[in-house]
Amino acid sequence: SFAYFTIKDRLPQILTRVIDTLHRHKNEFFEEHGEKGVEAEKRAISFLSKLRNELQTDKPVTPLEDELPDAALWNQYLEYQRNLPNGNGEPSWFQSPWLYVECYMYRRIHAALAQNPPIDNFDVFKEGKAQNFFESQEAVIALCTYFQELLKNIKDLDEKQLQGELFKLLQVSLWGNKCDLSFSAGEDSSQKSSPLQSLENMVPYILVNDMEKVWSLLVNAKKTRTERSNVRVDIILDNAGFELVSDLVLADFLLLSKLADEVYFHGKSIPWYVSDTTKHDFNWTIKQLGSANHMWMSRCGINWEGNLKKGVWVFCDHMFWTLPHDFSSMSEVAPDLYAELQKSNLLLFKGDLNYRKLTGDRKWEYSVPFHQALNKFHPAPLCSLRTLKSDTQVGLKPGQGEQIQASEPEWMVNGKYGVVQFNAGL
Repeated sequence: SFAYFTIKDRLPQILTRVIDTLHRHKNEFFEEHGEKGVEAEKRAISFLSKLRNELQTDKPVTPLEDELPDAALWNQYLEYQRNLPNGNGEPSWFQSPWLYVECYMYRRIHAALAQNPPIDNFDVFKEGKAQNFFESQEAVIALCTYFQELLKNIKDLDEKQLQGELFKLLQVSLWGNKCDLSFSAGEDSSQKSSPLQSLENMVPYILVNDMEKVWSLLVNAKKTRTERSNVRVDIILDNAGFELVSDLVLADFLLLSKLADEVYFHGKSIPWYVSDTTKHDFNWTIKQLGSANHMWMSRCGINWEGNLKKGVWVFCDHMFWTLPHDFSSMSEVAPDLYAELQKSNLLLFKGDLNYRKLTGDRKWEYSVPFHQALNKFHPAPLCSLRTLKSDTQVGLKPGQGEQIQASEPEWMVNGKYGVVQFNAGL
């Protein structure tokens, strides 16, 4: 299965790169922290080498021994895995649900650093994320230019034109999700060319296209809002780099077209899945744009800095996003986050990992309805923008998945197909 290939090949590759990154920064740690920095680096590398060995030799998954705030929840989840009626008692790397052990690996990478001050705040994936951003410069410039030109006459657009622009930017954000460093095991996955030129050709690859429903929801929310109620959209982010820029453009468009009054962004509280967005990545990206020597790029960055200052954009992170739990258990495990999401008019879930957690990462029949796979998770109307990079997919027309499977066996994992999949909730 694709899961087996991921655990056997991709995860050890990622660990090797992490170890290599720490090696390369040895001198920097010495300059900053003296011998203490070098000692911490050695301990972290030894911890990670041990982890890689456990993974490759299919050792049992062990409880976390650190004192970090989420350790108890992780260890309870391990107990839950141990007691599954159809499990084999002792979860190990190759005998456990893929989603669980993959999340567990990233949590152990975090522990390797968090337990070793003074290098405990070092993000081993930061370089890769920055490189992805710089290698996507052309695409970023094209997108920022398009957006700033659009803003010149946004007030004159009629409803049909506004809808057309929203659909374009939803698609840019959807295909931006291809730029995923955990998928390429950290190899280059930047967006080289302008994504806007190829949108027409990509439409046939959107297997579920609920953009009309998203539009209707936003237009109705706008029409029925009162003086006291704001229209709020929440974007649950995925990757930094080009994808994040495409999300920021979409978010700004929602504000400036008056389809939303405020946008909340949800990122990861620790480095995660190689290229996932942390608060540092979010702020760094906006700063990079603001100080770029390209007029439209810097205009975007400066405006977005302003959105944050005015409070119409809010960045939040929560420990729940880096737990192994499906979203269907959010109301129990993180009732505060669930209550926060209930304040939203629309939740946009970016990317593959979010989709896997929305649907419980099960091997569903392709035609199972999306709402059934969500397993009672509906804090608010939600939409998944996701390119397929793992073998779970629901909500297709009868026979649709089988038909593609016949001609393209890799269709669920090669990032070529996408969905804009909506669920109205209650």
